[in-house]
Amino acid sequence: MTDLAVPPRPRTWPRTAVAAACFALFTVLTCLPAIGGVELDFASIARNWRNGADKMLQLLQPDWAFLPRTLQPMLETLQMALVGAAAAAVVSVPLTLWAARPTNPNALSRGIVRAIINVIRSVPDLVYATILVALVGVGALPGLLTLFLFDIGIVVKLVSEAIDSHEHPYLEAGRAAGATQGRLNRSLALPQSLPLFANQWLYALELNVRISAILGIVGAGGIGRLLDERFGFYAYDDVSIIILEILVVVILIEVFSNWLRRRLT
Repeated sequence: MTDLAVPPRPRTWPRTAVAAACFALFTVLTCLPAIGGVELDFASIARNWRNGADKMLQLLQPDWAFLPRTLQPMLETLQMALVGAAAAAVVSVPLTLWAARPTNPNALSRGIVRAIINVIRSVPDLVYATILVALVGVGALPGLLTLFLFDIGIVVKLVSEAIDSHEHPYLEAGRAAGATQGRLNRSLALPQSLPLFANQWLYALELNVRISAILGIVGAGGIGRLLDERFGFYAYDDVSIIILEILVVVILIEVFSNWLRRRLT
C-alpha cells in the first residue's frame, strides 16, 4: 500500500537565525568608531532630546494665517515639477531606446548612452542645483533644470532595464522580415513600452514635488525657498503650514497618478 504521508517540513530556522545574527553583528560593527564605524552619541541624545521635543511642539501649532503666502511658491513648485517631468518625458524616449539592448543592438552607442546616464544619476540633485544657481542665478530656472536632469536619469535607467528584462519576439520577427531597427522601435517597441514609460513619468512627477522642497535650500525657487527662509527665522509655525501643504499636494498627485495608471493598464 502506498504511503501518502506528508513529508516532514524542512527546518529553515537555523538558516534564518544565522542570517539574523550576521545582520545584527554587521550593524553593531558599523557603530564602532574604533574600526571606522559611525559614532552614536547616546549621551548627547539623552541630554538634548528636549530641544527636539520643543521644536515638535511648535510644529504642532501651525499658523493658518500664513497659508495665503505659500500659494504662489507652491504654484511655482508645481510648474517646475510639471515642466521638468514633461521635458524629461520627451527626451527620455529616444535615450531609453538607445540604452536598451533589444532596441539598440549596437554595443558602442548603447554603452555611450548608458555611461552618460550613469554620470547624470551619480551626481546628487543638490549639487546640480548649487551649480546651476551659480550659472543662471537664483529662481525657478535652476530648479527646473535640476528636476529635468534628475528625471532623465531615473526614467531612462528604470525603463531601459525593464525593456532588457523582457522577451521581445516581435522584434526578432520584424528583423527577419527585413525591417530596420528604427522602424521596429517606432512601430513595435515604443507602443509596447508606453505603459512602462507612463508609470515612470508619473513617478518622476511625484518625486519632483518632494525634491523641489529641498532645492529651495540652495536658492532653486519654489516652495523650498520659502521653507528655508522660515527655517532661518525659526518660524516653526509657518514651517508647519508649508509641510502640511506639501503633504497634501503630494497625496493628491499620488491619487491622480494611481487613477491614471489604472486607466492606462
